Amino acid sequence: MRLICASNNAGILGDNLARSPLLESLPLSVIEGAASAAKAYAQGMSETSEDILIFLHHDIYLPPGWDALLRARIAEVAARDPDWALIGAYGVDDHARGWGPVWSSSLGQIVGHVALSPQPVQSFDELLIVMRRSAGLTWDTDLPGWHLYGTDIVTQARAKGLGAYACALPLIHNDGYKDNLDQGFGAAYAYLQRKWADRLPLRSPIIKISRMGHQLWRARLHNWRARGVRQAMAVDTGLDPVALAAACGWASVAP
Repeated sequence: MRLICASNNAGILGDNLARSPLLESLPLSVIEGAASAAKAYAQGMSETSEDILIFLHHDIYLPPGWDALLRARIAEVAARDPDWALIGAYGVDDHARGWGPVWSSSLGQIVGHVALSPQPVQSFDELLIVMRRSAGLTWDTDLPGWHLYGTDIVTQARAKGLGAYACALPLIHNDGYKDNLDQGFGAAYAYLQRKWADRLPLRSPIIKISRMGHQLWRARLHNWRARGVRQAMAVDTGLDPVALAAACGWASVAP
């Protein structure tokens, strides 16, 4: 197993992911200066050889016992689907239900139904995605920017008849408040509209991707109107992620 992280902020990395105990036993590749998430992760794959790859954000904290828990979750998925391709900590199924649980600082709460067993999903939040390299998937380096690659990679898997599952892998996502869906998000949205035109609609964790695309401007309008409420929900990203994990009951998540 290996962790692969795209990061251009050593402070955020040091305050969060670098404090995760599993770094004492698992190697971490940090990709800097990439033009997009997909290009960073493709580079990470080309420079490593492990079969189980964990792609994750630099503002993630993984509590003690998380690596053992992941191995247990992989065994559960493999018992159900030996040809699985992807596992995520937060995903959305075909009925638009979100599966977790994970802590989100931008929302100030634990999000996602608790996955008591592996749940097939149609997309992942990009905070953490586990890939079995031998399943043969690749990151689409033509996908621009830093958004929706969790939806793209799951759609790739499903198009090839490969399984993607959300499992209970509690973690802290110490992400900051996001004002709105920016131009980079819009570019990724338009790219997936073209790429997966024959499979639309698709649902990402935050928005539906459709042929008309009206959900994008509606989401932007909603975010603008609800700005005050969303700002009030978010908590300070300077809070100690170890303390946040303990407050969530995740001082240790060992199975």
